[in-house]
Parts: sequence; C-alpha cells; structure tokens
Amino acid sequence: MKRGKKYAEAAKLIERDKQYEVAEAISLIKKTATAKFDETVEAHIRLGVDGRHADQQVRGAVVLPHGTGKTVRVLVFAKGDKVAEAEAAGADHVGGEELIPRIQNDGWLDFDVVVATPDMMGVVGRLGRVLGPKGLMPNPKAGTVTMDVTKAVNDIKAGKIEYRLDKTNIVHVPVGKASFTEEQLLDNIGTLMSAIVKAKPSSSKGQYLKSVTITSTMGPGIRLDGNQFA
Repeated sequence: MKRGKKYAEAAKLIERDKQYEVAEAISLIKKTATAKFDETVEAHIRLGVDGRHADQQVRGAVVLPHGTGKTVRVLVFAKGDKVAEAEAAGADHVGGEELIPRIQNDGWLDFDVVVATPDMMGVVGRLGRVLGPKGLMPNPKAGTVTMDVTKAVNDIKAGKIEYRLDKTNIVHVPVGKASFTEEQLLDNIGTLMSAIVKAKPSSSKGQYLKSVTITSTMGPGIRLDGNQFA
C-alpha cells in the first residue's frame, strides 16, 4: 500500500520495534496527526483469547471520561411511557414497530447506537440481518437492552463505547480525537484498558494483552508496552 509523504515523515518519528509508555505514545500521536481534519485516535488491542469459544468472549461497554469527541446519534425502541422518557433523555429517534420497514426496506440507518427496552426485543429481533452485521444490535452486556433508557441514553451521549472482539481476536475502539489534550487521551486510554483487563475471561491462559497499538486516522501505529496495564 503506497503511503503519502506526510505518513512517511510521521513514521520516521516512531521506533518500529519499541514498545512505548502510554504518555510518550500520546505525545507522538499528537505530533503525527497532521491531516487537515481532527483525526480520531483509536486503540487496537490483540488479546490472547479465542473468541470462537463462548467462555472466551470479551465484550462490554465503558464510559470514557472525556467522551470520543464524536456526536453519537441514538435510536431507542420503546413503547408506553418509555417513549417520553427516551425523548426527555435526548434520544435522537424513538419508535417501535413502525420503524421496521423504514430500516428494512428503505435502508434508513441515521443512527450510531440502538437501545431497546426488553419488551421491544421481539420487534428488534426482526432487524437482526440488518443491524447484526453492522454491530448495531442491542445487547444486555453492553447495557443497550434495558428498562432504564434515561441512563442508557445519558451514558452513550457522555462517551460510552462498546468493545468486542473481531474475528481475529482484536478489539478496535475510538479513544478520542487528536485535538484532545494529552491528559484527556491518557484518562480515556487508562479507563478503556482497565475495563478490558477486568473483562479477562477466567478460561484465558497465558499472555492476555498480546499487543496494544494506538494510532490516529491517517497516522502510523504506535505499539504500547502492555505490562503497564496488567
């Protein structure tokens, strides 16, 4: 893959074989994020688990203290007085059965997170083929299937992110923007890594944090020393 001149210049600042302390890595991220837009800072964490086994799944959610820097659009499936509750909490869209054809047939997907009350999961389940592959299905582990829609919406708007393994046992999550202060990024990464370390399955043997890399949207990856989080 051919890289641009800016990427090549940024890559020169990073020692490829070095595993960095998180504070030093964040300082480098801010130096190497040179795009004309506010780049997202992402963490990519390879775990020593096998997600094909149910007892080695790593999945959950965590509220980043400084949010992700992105405005998150929330859709809530609810009925009765939970509709007004979701609207009052600041949900961007609230509805029920009438949203099914809009999503299924019209391809409407103007939302980033879906929350549902448990009594609506029968309805939401019919959207599994659309929402599932996009990682949008509500899930009790992530706190998106709940009767407490106020808390769910507030947490998401405040910077709650969901983490889960991909097929190669890597977790990919945003941890902020390049415009954040170093302290804000440090707080966010620390909070995320604490949650992932706590989520270690008891059946996981050997090294759990195989590799931890942070990167900006257009910048090179920077390897972190996983021992600082263990």
